[in-house]
Amino acid sequence: MSTPRVSAAVHPIVSGFHPDPTVCRVGEDYYLAHSSFEYFPGAPLFHSRDLVSWRQIGNILDRRGQFLRGDGRPSGGIYGSTLRHHDGRLYFVTTNVGHDMGQTIVSAELVSDTDHANLVWSDPVFVPQAAGIDPDLAWDEDGTCYLTWTGAVRTDDGGRSANGIWQGRLDMKTGGFEEPPYRVWEGSGLAYPEAPHLYRIGDRWYLLLAEGGTERGHSVTIARADRPEGPYEPCPRNPVLTHRSTPHPVQNTGHADLVETADGDWAAVYLAVRPGGFTPSFHVLGRETFLAGVDWVDGWPVFDEDRYEFAPDPTGFTDEFTAGRLGLRWVAPASEPGKIATVRDGGGLDLRDPADGSPGLLCVRVKDLRWEAEAAFAGSGRFEVRIDDRHRYGLVYAEGRVTAEARIGGVTAELGSVAAGPEAVLRIAAVECEAETMTAYGPDDLVLTADGAELARLDGRYLSTEVATGFTGRMLGVGAAGTGSVLRRFAYRPADGTQS
Repeated sequence: MSTPRVSAAVHPIVSGFHPDPTVCRVGEDYYLAHSSFEYFPGAPLFHSRDLVSWRQIGNILDRRGQFLRGDGRPSGGIYGSTLRHHDGRLYFVTTNVGHDMGQTIVSAELVSDTDHANLVWSDPVFVPQAAGIDPDLAWDEDGTCYLTWTGAVRTDDGGRSANGIWQGRLDMKTGGFEEPPYRVWEGSGLAYPEAPHLYRIGDRWYLLLAEGGTERGHSVTIARADRPEGPYEPCPRNPVLTHRSTPHPVQNTGHADLVETADGDWAAVYLAVRPGGFTPSFHVLGRETFLAGVDWVDGWPVFDEDRYEFAPDPTGFTDEFTAGRLGLRWVAPASEPGKIATVRDGGGLDLRDPADGSPGLLCVRVKDLRWEAEAAFAGSGRFEVRIDDRHRYGLVYAEGRVTAEARIGGVTAELGSVAAGPEAVLRIAAVECEAETMTAYGPDDLVLTADGAELARLDGRYLSTEVATGFTGRMLGVGAAGTGSVLRRFAYRPADGTQS
């Protein structure tokens, strides 16, 4: 049965925790990257030929020298980024929050149009003087590189200048500025102007921002100038994209990036969320990536959210770990997958505690609103659904029993247990909420099961961003529970077998 077509206005082109999208085109090929925060490897990279069907081809920051661990805190790590193509190379610039190196730039040579999955990203160039987040790279016709970012300039005496949207002419080899950086357009007056992207389009330079905060007031604004440094003229129709104060099922729209298509049209990727439950409503998958068409009217972009329809790619998978190495989907919070799991000869994973102060989990993103997942263990193991270390529900299989556990903030509870043999299948599912009252109606219930025995049914609101705060989304994690933990198989599927 074919997958029904959906509108890109209501269904993400990349679902689950894939925020802060940044896109560029090289010929017929499109490349898309995202923030990943504390999860390593960082900055998942996708490829497409049509802007709606995307395949992950790598993680840009796959070496610790590119993504220094820093303090490893939840919602630290890799923030907003920019991906661009210039002079035969892809460039990626980002902020590693929690490690005081300013901005981070890596690049990869595009040898041919068929080497998408074999990109080798360089060691980083750091820009220590640029203190802040959400950096952007752009080049003028003379080859001058402009770094634009949100934050401040670090001064020689260790202080910082005033916060704002800053820009400087960058020496890409050294990470230094050719001249002192300067402030540019500060936005339309909404809160938190950030996420600048600078474009040369025709005879003008355009500066695109996110404003209003990444919550319900999130918006996209734009201004234009004759030179990269301004002065900038704001669009009279700002914000050019927002869903604030509307009943639209997709909210928090913002942090956009423009791209010219291969046929000369324009499009934009942007982040948004799909909230559910009673007021104030709760989003659980994190910020996802959506797509809109763009028309140019009187020299300004007009977003057409209904332009694209598509059949979503399947999200379900089963992994028995027989490929000899971990797939690209597997990441680790504040650690590294190789410290947590080793692929066994013939399949399966040996799991261990990395003893590095991290949660010790191997994780995959939840991509659907209703889903079920199972982890088949031998000996021992743990399986959980989480937003962060303090907001998680899970099952622990050890010493011949499976126990359901929950942590909400500073409270941890054991909820029930069942005897288990030398192997156990642990299941977690997101199902429709069974609320006793209107005010208890959440986005879902989470059901924890071991070998067919239901051990807990828990309120999904507590594993939402509105409760946990932060910038990530739900992840499914597996880890060791003592010694001898073997993961034989992991399976994830949307509840209806297709898409949410």
